[in-house]
Amino acid sequence: MVLWELIKAVILGIVEGITEWLPISSTGHMILVEQFLKLDMNEDFIEMFNVVIQLGAILAVVVIYFNKLNPFDGRKSKREKADTMQLWYKVIIACLPAAVIGLLLDDWMTEHFYNSTVVAVALIVYGILFIIVEWRHRGKEPKVTDLNRLTYRTAFLIGVFQVLSLIPGTSRSGSTILGGLLLGASRYVATEFTFFLAIPVMFGASLLKIVKFGFSFTGLEAAVLLTGMVVAFVVSILAIKFLLSYIKNNSFTAFGIYRIVLGALVLIYFALNA
Repeated sequence: MVLWELIKAVILGIVEGITEWLPISSTGHMILVEQFLKLDMNEDFIEMFNVVIQLGAILAVVVIYFNKLNPFDGRKSKREKADTMQLWYKVIIACLPAAVIGLLLDDWMTEHFYNSTVVAVALIVYGILFIIVEWRHRGKEPKVTDLNRLTYRTAFLIGVFQVLSLIPGTSRSGSTILGGLLLGASRYVATEFTFFLAIPVMFGASLLKIVKFGFSFTGLEAAVLLTGMVVAFVVSILAIKFLLSYIKNNSFTAFGIYRIVLGALVLIYFALNA
């Protein structure tokens, strides 16, 4: 039993590590995977696990971008340190909408929206939106090609788009990347800013779930949680590097198609097994 639960944690960690950064919805995929592969533990722990496992994924961003995000790096000039602090201010401002609404609606969203139908519909709708946005932006030069040129207003508006990710299947990265593209940011800038937004958002969400669950874990629970986080961390590093390399020469259209196909398959599967 213990070994099988750890194997499940490894699989869930792989799913989290891949889907957290690609714009295809990690929460949505975790909900879907659980239909076929569910931890044999109490529901409170499973709910907490699905959120806190994201800590492993977010640590990958911290490791990859540590120098870029560190305003106290002695190798940076005074100007570079100031730019780094400005970036953090923009991240904090962008996080405010989702933080406020998330705290107010966390339990209600979990109760009403965490199901396969909502996930499938959100996958399809945002898949279509990705294709439309990429089609409209074909051949157009982005207005913002550097993070330092991202204004506070644009950062806040990207944060407003992030609120949409509270609906499972939407994708936090998908919402903010779409928002960034619509507001004139390049694919690379929109993607990097999305990575940075994840740091306070996911740390905050994980802390909230741990506080609600309590800090007392059984040995098996601690092992499962740690295993999932470590696997998510390793896989996230690979997924982030892949995405950054991919978008240099490709659009997000392929992800849009993937979302539509997966959403349709999910609706068909659950309709046939209703």
